[in-house]
Amino acid sequence: MSDNEQELGITEQKEYSPGDWYAEVVQKAELADYAPMGGFIVTRPRGYALWEGVQDHLDSWFKQTGSQNAYFPALIPESYLERESDIVEGFDPEVAWVTHGGHDELEERLAFRPTSESIITPFMSNWVRSHRDLPLRLNQWCSVIRWEATETKPFFRTKEFLWQEGHTAHETEDEAWDETMTRLGQYERLYEDVLAIPVLRGRKPEHDKFPGAHTTTTVEALMPDGKSVQGGTSHYLGQGFAEAYDLTFTDEDEEEQVAHTTSWGLSWRALGALIMTHSDDQGLVVPPTIAPEQVVIVPIWSEDTREEVLDYAEGVADDLEAAGVRVELDDRDERNPGFKFNEWELKGVPVRIEIGPNEVEDDELTVVHRPDGEDSVEDREYVAETIEDHFEAVYDKLYAAAEENLEENVREAYETSEILGTIGRYGGYVKTPWCGDEACEQVIKEEIAAEIVMVPMDRDAEPIGEECGVCGDEACETAYFAKSY
Repeated sequence: MSDNEQELGITEQKEYSPGDWYAEVVQKAELADYAPMGGFIVTRPRGYALWEGVQDHLDSWFKQTGSQNAYFPALIPESYLERESDIVEGFDPEVAWVTHGGHDELEERLAFRPTSESIITPFMSNWVRSHRDLPLRLNQWCSVIRWEATETKPFFRTKEFLWQEGHTAHETEDEAWDETMTRLGQYERLYEDVLAIPVLRGRKPEHDKFPGAHTTTTVEALMPDGKSVQGGTSHYLGQGFAEAYDLTFTDEDEEEQVAHTTSWGLSWRALGALIMTHSDDQGLVVPPTIAPEQVVIVPIWSEDTREEVLDYAEGVADDLEAAGVRVELDDRDERNPGFKFNEWELKGVPVRIEIGPNEVEDDELTVVHRPDGEDSVEDREYVAETIEDHFEAVYDKLYAAAEENLEENVREAYETSEILGTIGRYGGYVKTPWCGDEACEQVIKEEIAAEIVMVPMDRDAEPIGEECGVCGDEACETAYFAKSY
């Protein structure tokens, strides 16, 4: 192996050193670099292209369901934050404060938004007067800063991260709850139909809700290393924020009412889940739905066949591009085909087309799938339709592998030692009857750094056993324990 190939390739193994392997994939696949300030990253064009793919899908769905994009200031006056006590208490350790403008000390500290309820809700209050102004649905694409003390990891956990945050106001609790579920369903759709990652739907336990929320719902994705990722959350906020910021309206009877509000957000943690779930020891793997380049064409020629091979390859590229396929023709003279194969595998291109003199002569293409190297020879005619079939096949392979990982790693346990032993040996999700007391979670957390990542959506669902798996008291619901990112 040449020095160039060694520098290009992944040296860590996903199975044995997932953290180091992940960091290497992120950097060598040109997704991100580390910034000079600890906990921050520089997102490279290929990484940002993945985020744009997430944006394109979600933004379209949001607009189809009545949401409009807006933008609010990144800096929030301290007095605004303080109007909602749960927000202050919940986010205070994570807030980054601006205290000076130039050389002058500010009269009031400004918080760099950790979330935007405290700046968006007051303006919603200004814009809503009557029931005719409702529902009001806003979304913004932005960054937030949360000065997290825990270990950071690109995309999974950084002090600054990109996300979307939706905020809505409604006349009734039922309407607000429907909104909450609509957004959670869109997050589930993103993971399952775009990122090829199956998820579990649930809600957070009472002690782990969004600060000030009535109910926090979540989609959770299981990574191959046995850890869970909180994939996106949708909150029914009740009327607490509306009361704090005077978000009221007059109903049809001219009576003043307090609005019911929601907020919902998904961050680039979804990219971390995407990278961790599908990628392998050769580098990045992403589904065709979101890949910056869906197809790479690698022409293989000798000096006397160069012109005809390139002409043929260019024609294939033109046909694919005309059909809307994101295609790259790698006609570099200075790199041999083997190097190109490795480089594009590292960068995660889902489908490779190889074209040499034999393909030209037989009017064919050799098609190779990135996830497993499966190859097939296809007719040149109707290339766009053929490649779409291969996209579906690649997607199905990725989803099936992730689905198998999830299905095999949801287990039940009914006492403390069994919970600890199961998580310690297998990882994944461990379901156990739970009494609802946070102290029982703490017992598991202190021993093995696992926590309750969700409980069933249905508050009336019967627990899987009568006695709490930790303390033995009467169980009121089922808890899903897992280690998490």
